[in-house]
Parts: sequence; structure tokens; C-alpha cells
Amino acid sequence: MTHDIDTAQLRVTRVIPASPAEVFDAYTDAEKQKIWFSILDEKPGIVEIEVDLRVGGRQTAVWGPDPDTLFRETQTFLVIDRPHRLVTESTGSTPDGMTMTTTIEVTFEEHDGGALLTVVQSGFPAPEMRDFFVQEVWAGALDRIETYVRREAEQTT
Repeated sequence: MTHDIDTAQLRVTRVIPASPAEVFDAYTDAEKQKIWFSILDEKPGIVEIEVDLRVGGRQTAVWGPDPDTLFRETQTFLVIDRPHRLVTESTGSTPDGMTMTTTIEVTFEEHDGGALLTVVQSGFPAPEMRDFFVQEVWAGALDRIETYVRREAEQTT
């Protein structure tokens, strides 16, 4: 995984062992997200996801370990070019009520028999928040997506 440092944006890349279409669908399909959101958790928490995958549509995700500790994110789809590119405006909130709105662009490209997934997220209010997203949020999400597609591949072989 590589990342470029800029105070307002991050860039994260990872090769996922599946086709761009499979990775795009894992990233955008509500039923698949419900699986990978908690695939690495020791004990199941709360995961609620709704997706209206169309330009102007929204994806709403609510997750956390218990009803008193819930994170929320609403993404509005600005560009959908399946299976190549997705651009959203994301507004997230933490259990303590802090909110942040950023723009997320995700691309999915063929790469050595897998998909090179690239995330560019911009609009962070502080470098520390951007760094947290590089080290924790995206690293965790990409670990989960990769685990999900590997398990799916094992089940179909």
C-alpha cells in the first residue's frame, strides 16, 4: 500500500485479487458490504447499509459495536462508471457527534490478474484526520474487502 501526503487529501492503492467488476460490486453492493464490513470483527456489531446506486442516489451506512457507539456515513453518488470509477460526496459522523464532509474518488483498474483499487479522498480539515484515514479507515476497509473477495473465490472453486 502506498500513500501520498498532502494536507487536504490522501491517496491509497491496493491490488485486490479479483476483477475490477468484482471489486466494484463488493465495494458498492449493500448485501456484500454487510458481510465485509464486519468480516474481521471478533464479535459481530451493528451494520446497516442501504445503497441507491445511481447518480444523485445515496449510500447510507450505520455501524458500530453497540447501539450507543454508532458511526454514520452518507455518500451521495456524483459519478458512476461501473466498473472503472466512482465519485461520491461523503458526510460521516462519529458517536460523539463530530461530522466531516469529503469527496472520495475510487478507481478500479486491471492489474496483473487483479484489480488495482485507488482511493483519492479530499477535503480533510486537518493532516491528523487525513493520516488517521490512511492508517486506520482505508487500511481496515481494504483489508476487509480483500478478505471478502478471497473467501468468495475459495467458495466458488
